[in-house]
Amino acid sequence: MDAVSTPNLVSIARCLTATFLSLQDAWINGDLPELTRGTVTRMFYGWLLASVFGIVLGTLIGVSATMRAWLQPSFEFIRPLPASALVPVAIALFGLSPAMVLFVITFGAIWPVLLGTIHGFASIEPRLNEVSRVLGLSRFAFIVKIGLPNALVDALAGMRISLTISLILAVVGEMLTSQSGLGTAILLAARSFRAADLFAGVLLLGGIGLGSNFLLYLLEQRLLIWKR
Repeated sequence: MDAVSTPNLVSIARCLTATFLSLQDAWINGDLPELTRGTVTRMFYGWLLASVFGIVLGTLIGVSATMRAWLQPSFEFIRPLPASALVPVAIALFGLSPAMVLFVITFGAIWPVLLGTIHGFASIEPRLNEVSRVLGLSRFAFIVKIGLPNALVDALAGMRISLTISLILAVVGEMLTSQSGLGTAILLAARSFRAADLFAGVLLLGGIGLGSNFLLYLLEQRLLIWKR
């Protein structure tokens, strides 16, 4: 057993060494920083649009029990559709352009935020609705003072999920449109059988996902400090 496992461990060690060396060389001497910047930019803008639209639409729908009842079945029908299924439609509308990638990212990443916001409004304590009516709060005042703070927990949880989705779709979009980014670099490395470069790109994507999720976690802790 040891005789079989030792060569495997040596191969894994060599693969990891080659991956880290390739990552270091591409970062220092290559164009990896620029490729990373392109991918992160697409991910961030797509996630930001998805978050804004998701919270706004989720608020407009969540504040009304009637709208929630009418639209919930439609959302459950549309939500499972993979964002890649809309790629032909997006290409027809925007062509192979950055706008197409942004559209696909936004569509795929909006659902966790939208549904989380709706759920946050739906879970408001009924007595708070009664108190708001007794105090004569307007609909806008109710949303700002009661609705959004209550929905913020679920909305932020959805934003963390949508951040990961945005990164995945940014990479897929780059592969489809051959735009400058880590997705295209990984695809070219795979086609050229450059395993070290391929694994280096995948490793860097994992680091981006981990780092961005940690930053959003810190923001979440800051915004939800009132709950503690």
